[in-house]
Amino acid sequence: MIRYILKRILTIIPVVLLVAVVVFTVMYFSPGNPAEIILGPGASEENIHTLEVQLGLDQPYFVQLGRFMFNTFIRFDLGNSYVNDISISHELAMRFPKTLLLAVFAIVLELIVGIPLGMIAAIKRNRWQDQLCMLFALIGVSAPAFWLGIEMVLIFSNKLHLLPSSGISTWTGWILPVILVSLRGVAQMARQARSSMLEVIKSDYVTTGRAKGLKEGEIMFKYALPNALIPLIQTAGNSFASSLGGAIVIESLFSIPGIGQYMIQAIGGRDYAVIRGTVVVLSIAFCLIMLIVDLIFAFVDPRIMAQYSSRAKKERYRAGHGKEVRSNA
Repeated sequence: MIRYILKRILTIIPVVLLVAVVVFTVMYFSPGNPAEIILGPGASEENIHTLEVQLGLDQPYFVQLGRFMFNTFIRFDLGNSYVNDISISHELAMRFPKTLLLAVFAIVLELIVGIPLGMIAAIKRNRWQDQLCMLFALIGVSAPAFWLGIEMVLIFSNKLHLLPSSGISTWTGWILPVILVSLRGVAQMARQARSSMLEVIKSDYVTTGRAKGLKEGEIMFKYALPNALIPLIQTAGNSFASSLGGAIVIESLFSIPGIGQYMIQAIGGRDYAVIRGTVVVLSIAFCLIMLIVDLIFAFVDPRIMAQYSSRAKKERYRAGHGKEVRSNA
């Protein structure tokens, strides 16, 4: 288990470093001078040059890149915003829990809605229940979340006055954002659950259970469902990571003070320091989510961890050595 965890962590480190280098490079060559953004449009050339020297913006690309990487991964300091000079790390620490909570609510809704829909579609294959569930999944995958969010606000907030149009000061304020963030995930979960369930239904142990006269419900829930859920672990992890990314648009639409709203404001104000810091933090979050998913998958399927055990390596070595001896003979 330790070998597997170390291997997964070692694969995460270069990914995060590469993302940091890429986002810094893109921001470095983007149009606009950070010193002008900080001082405003009426600043003189002398003041702009002085601030560039103070911030080290006059130094070569590789010097600035090295300083950014050192401050980010050694000092854990993302710097301050170009617009309001507030610590980026502090802002992200205040906003990330709200984005994370939105993603958690979304993945819970995806699991409790998507999996039953997929099961119903698989059990009632080629019937109207199957067609209805797959139609819903198709709409969920293809419908633009931003457009759908505007329509839901117009209907449930402006016309029916059932739900607030913005903010999360009350629990009802979470309903529309969670539905919008989870909609695509529910559709993907339903499609994957249907595919996985259909594959399990064709297996020998399900056929044997039916031959023994077991009830169909017992076969589905006791034998088929547990095996069908294993492939859904990866789907759930991908959906959870996508929920963090999808929250960027939804938070801006519903004025939720999370990372998404912070990112949109930074893009609008060309606050490159905030953009690159937020992207790095999100990339780390994505990699950690994938690590947790891989660990859960390895725990469920012991064959994965067995590949990294010392005993398995010895057996592979003996097998390879035996083939070599036989070939030489």
